[in-house]
Amino acid sequence: MRIGYLVPEFPGQTHIFFWREICVLRKLGADVFLLSTRRPQMASRHAFGPEAQTETHYIFPPNFLMALLYLMRRPGLTLRMLLYIARLQDAGWISRLRLIGLMICAADLLILAKQENLGHIHGHSCANVAHLLAMADQAGDLPYSLTLHGDLPVYGGDHKFKFARARFIACVTFALQTQVWEACGMDKKRLPVIRMGVDVDAFRPGPVRAGQPNILRMITVARLAECKGHIYAIRALRQVLDQGLNATYTIVGDGEERPILEKEIVALKLEGHVRMVGTAGEHEVLELLHEADCFILPSVGFGEAAPVSVMEAMACQLPVIASIIGGTPEMIEPDVNGILVAQRDVPGLALAMLRLGADCDLRVVLAKAARQTAVTQFSAEHFATELHKAILAKG
Repeated sequence: MRIGYLVPEFPGQTHIFFWREICVLRKLGADVFLLSTRRPQMASRHAFGPEAQTETHYIFPPNFLMALLYLMRRPGLTLRMLLYIARLQDAGWISRLRLIGLMICAADLLILAKQENLGHIHGHSCANVAHLLAMADQAGDLPYSLTLHGDLPVYGGDHKFKFARARFIACVTFALQTQVWEACGMDKKRLPVIRMGVDVDAFRPGPVRAGQPNILRMITVARLAECKGHIYAIRALRQVLDQGLNATYTIVGDGEERPILEKEIVALKLEGHVRMVGTAGEHEVLELLHEADCFILPSVGFGEAAPVSVMEAMACQLPVIASIIGGTPEMIEPDVNGILVAQRDVPGLALAMLRLGADCDLRVVLAKAARQTAVTQFSAEHFATELHKAILAKG
């Protein structure tokens, strides 16, 4: 069976975990055909980017004339899509008009699926991509499945309709599995927990070096967005410096929050302690992780589920300080393989930094346990294999 693999705006800078999954699927013998909604606005810094973009088929813009003729010649198919849209409960009239426009893309996808002999499509989004796949399956019996990467409200509404005909919904955390079960009443057998993983052979501990008391090199790898909470780590850094800890903070990533963070760094007189690297490829990220003593992810709000950046840091044998959000309590056992703090808790972040800065033995204990957790629980090969099994069983 040829599998369509659909990711919005692929390949993006944060899409390395999709590429890992694709590579494992192909290693398992799957014939994977790459699909995406549209071309990414910014080029990926990762080595796989050019290759992935070359082989990806983009659904938008569709072949409008061919898709329209396809719909006109199949009034029953068109009616089934319109009925799907009409039955939605959460969509307003503007959303419904957009979905009517999306029918052209659904028709184009059905044409492509026949041309490319696609037997199943797996989508990595539960927003409009899920509507697109649901309409295509409703109209043309095109089997599909989805991965849910974050809290349901992030992906709009009408999830019962999006998920009704899906062969399964892979949830990246048990908390998300419970969300879907409660919201949609789906059998948990159709809601396997399948995370996005990390290549634990590539992301390994760096050269062994002795930790130094009262010196702490911290790092965050995340796009510069308000939801990632960088500003709280920056404010905590000011507090620990004032209490005598010799700390530095490397921020890897870029985004719309950069001017705000730069302004905060200047206001708190942290220019000599914060390094903003910008976007980086996988190899660069690995080198930067090997330079650090601990990893920080102070995310806030909705949308964070099982952060792959945390998995990568743990695989590199770094202790992690993370906010309690999404699936981080499933990933981190406090004072065993990392430290959890409440969201937006600047004093809590500062206390965690001070603990790791003062206690090198604690760093070693947490770091070793973090590596073991990554190897046993976050392997990309394991989870891609589970996804492949689910597709073959349900496709």
